[in-house]
Amino acid sequence: MKILKILSPVLILLFYFACSENKKSPENSSDSVSKGVKTEEVTYNINGKNYKSFVAYKDDSDQPKPVVMVIPEWWGLTDYAKGRAKQLADLGYFALAVDFYGEGKTVDNPTDAGKLAEPFYKIPVNAKTVFDGAKAQILKYPNADYGKIAVIGYCFGGAQALNMARQESDLKGVVSFHGNLMTGIKPKNNKVKILVCNGAEDSFVPEEEIAAFKKQMDSAKVSYTFNNYPNSVHSFTNPASTEMGKKFKMPIAYNKEADEKSWNDMKAFFAEIFK
Repeated sequence: MKILKILSPVLILLFYFACSENKKSPENSSDSVSKGVKTEEVTYNINGKNYKSFVAYKDDSDQPKPVVMVIPEWWGLTDYAKGRAKQLADLGYFALAVDFYGEGKTVDNPTDAGKLAEPFYKIPVNAKTVFDGAKAQILKYPNADYGKIAVIGYCFGGAQALNMARQESDLKGVVSFHGNLMTGIKPKNNKVKILVCNGAEDSFVPEEEIAAFKKQMDSAKVSYTFNNYPNSVHSFTNPASTEMGKKFKMPIAYNKEADEKSWNDMKAFFAEIFK
């Protein structure tokens, strides 16, 4: 689907259910995070607005850790994104989950989410301002390696992660989990490696969008890996999506195998780019 079509009333409702706010933590994340993970809120100002992002890390070494920034779903900086940040910290990374809307704002309905997300879809460079403001906070932490930064994102966050890959030449890599692929901006560099984790049966990311993405990446000579996980539909990383799909008769469902496989693929990707 074209990215701007997300803003239509029908698709807003579809994405409301497809990327529903996660009230449960992923089965393979927060419950298994070790007690050594430290978390804190980092507050800063961008163009007169306060932002409250979330960092997670293990303070177990003087050696700077590679950084992984997490871009949340369009609901804002919810516990789901924070849980993923803690999971990344448990893997040995310095994780920063980005507050995209300011004041740590979260919403619970598609109308408000659509209004908040719309500027980033309509004017993709707006996302770079928010992203760069969050990235600058990494400099406050001596145990974070500013020279080794990757980005992951889910749904809206996956699209914005790809947005950053198209604009930011100093990132090591970007991972999109079931996000839209065409962000309205052409690659300005071909230095950032990309991993796309997509559900093979995801009706929200149709074949024509996949073909357009691959054509754009190939034309720009961007290094990317596109993984289609069998028998997986939209929101396959979200344990709550199956119940939501049944309740609202939506083509979404959790797939434990695809969730774990995509996370392991991400870990292998990081091991390669952070060498």
